[in-house]
Amino acid sequence: MTSRTKQALAIRHVAFEDLGVAHGALAARGYDVTYLEAGVEPITPELALAPDLLVVLGGPIGVYETTTYPFLTAEQDAISARLAAGRPIFGVCLGAQLIAAALGAAVTPTGRKEIGYAPLQLTAQGRASVLAPLDAVPVLHWHGDQFAIPAGAVRLAATPGFPNQAFTLDKSVLALQFHIEADPAMIERWLIGHACELAGAGLDPATIRADAAACGPALATAGTHVLNTWLDALPS
Repeated sequence: MTSRTKQALAIRHVAFEDLGVAHGALAARGYDVTYLEAGVEPITPELALAPDLLVVLGGPIGVYETTTYPFLTAEQDAISARLAAGRPIFGVCLGAQLIAAALGAAVTPTGRKEIGYAPLQLTAQGRASVLAPLDAVPVLHWHGDQFAIPAGAVRLAATPGFPNQAFTLDKSVLALQFHIEADPAMIERWLIGHACELAGAGLDPATIRADAAACGPALATAGTHVLNTWLDALPS
């Protein structure tokens, strides 16, 4: 008798911010991965509740921009339903911010950017968590908004400019402000897609390109370890 194939649904906001190296990690663990294109395909609580795992990916908009991007309201409602059911959910960048907001925490613009590869400062709880493999490993930052830590959640990491970089809640929620999933071989898509943001922030794409080549492979290895450890600890 064969075991049931597990289902993972990834909500994607822009085409180039996909699952990246996380896709291979999920496939190796028997997940059949499907994308839902936010803003194009409707998302409902029923859709969010159905898969074994929900992944909410990043994007260059703010949680609070619901007037400009009305689909965010439905997306947050769907995430709230998933959280209320205690079903596993993993969020990165905008995805983490949406999870924080759905849990009642504030998400606000900072007026500054944190973009590029740089290490985290793991909290004591972070060093004892699934994020332990990221200690001293530069991760990819690409954000300007910040989230507060939701009530009952555990703060796992910080950087000098953004004190709240990651949190977990029970075993079913992992939210990361930074990117562990970005495929360094595909960083050029990020540089093209975010060209205006980089220019506005006075950042040289060549620096990020070089750092992706230097730091990306180690991050891919450590990030895959993080995801595998978290998946292994999920309730069966």
